[in-house]
Parts: sequence; structure tokens; C-alpha cells
Amino acid sequence: MDMAERQIRVIVDSRERNGELIEAMKAKGIEVEFKTAHVGDYLISDRVCIERKTVPDFESSLINGRLFEQARKLKENYEFPILILEGDPDYFRLSGNVINGTLAALYIDFGVMVLHTYDARNTAEMIADIARHENDKEIREPSLKGGARARTIEEFQEFVIGNIPGIGPKLAKSLLRHFRSIRSITNADMEELMKIEKIGRKKAELIHRTLNDAYRS
Repeated sequence: MDMAERQIRVIVDSRERNGELIEAMKAKGIEVEFKTAHVGDYLISDRVCIERKTVPDFESSLINGRLFEQARKLKENYEFPILILEGDPDYFRLSGNVINGTLAALYIDFGVMVLHTYDARNTAEMIADIARHENDKEIREPSLKGGARARTIEEFQEFVIGNIPGIGPKLAKSLLRHFRSIRSITNADMEELMKIEKIGRKKAELIHRTLNDAYRS
């Protein structure tokens, strides 16, 4: 299917039920799937995750200490964590120095980028733009992370292969369906790996080296 025709899927935490925002995302051509997310509210891919907070939510989570714990989990599980701060900053009750210091800490100490939107519709536009950019060159499936350990051998196998950089859950399943085991993937040569759709020489080399190179640390 042509990339332009492929509908982009975003996993939305089942507790995040802002009707206006969800409808606006759908109007932008985003396929929404509700699941229980252990980390973040909007899962864009295996490497991009968005936490959404309104101005009151942001302030409340800062006061009760949850904000930095959420930021830590975002960074631990996703390469590009994003926090969307939605609403009029004039409604903050805390001082500007406190808010600015918090925003700086989120970026410098936790690596979380903070983006500002004005309302739910603006947030939907931002999420859709991020999702389209992330899927510009290849489709990257959203990935749930940060929950309990895999409950089956199959899930654990998918987790191991899916966490090789550039692979993700969808390619991990393709590899495991073809080779049937992690051992077989490990023993496969580059030409065999490249028989899998969307695996070129560069990815094949990375898979082969990750699973076969000696650990030097």
C-alpha cells in the first residue's frame, strides 16, 4: 500500500477520553485505537510517546510529585518523549519562575520535549502532525511499553527482537513468523534476513551484529 494511502494508527490510553480531541484526530485521518497504556497517553510509534496535560493537570502533578516520575518513565521507555501542555498559561497559580524552572528540568534533566497547545483541537492537530512526521519515510507501529513483563514466551520473544534499534513490534513479528525462533534469527546470514519485507542491508547488518557480535564492555 502506498504510504500516502496508509492510515496512520495511534494508540490512545483508554483513560484519555476527550471526545473533541479524539474526533479531531480522526478528522485529520488518524486511526485511533484505545488500549491501557502504562506509560504516556498517545503512543505514536516504538520510539515516540506523548503525555498530554492541561494547565491544571500539569500544576497538580507538579505539586503532588507525579510529574517528574512520569517524565522518568517516558524517557526510560521511549527515545523521543513529548509532553503537550494544553491551555492558557495565564491560568497557572504557581509563579512563572517555578513553571519555567520545571519546563527546563523536564527537558534538561529528563530529555522530555514540552510543546504548548491552546485547546483540544490544537492538541489533536499537533498529535496528527507528529504522527505523520514519524511515519513520513516508513510506517512505525505504536508500541505499548512500561507494563508488566511479557506473559507468554511469544510476547517475550517479540520484546527481545523488537527492541533491536529500527525493528519494533511489527518487524519483530515478521522475523519470528519466518524464522520461528530467536536462535534461527541469530544464525541467519544477511541475505536470509533481507528476504523479510522492509529489511534492507543496513537493518540486516544491525540485526546480525546485535545478535552475534561479542560483548566488549
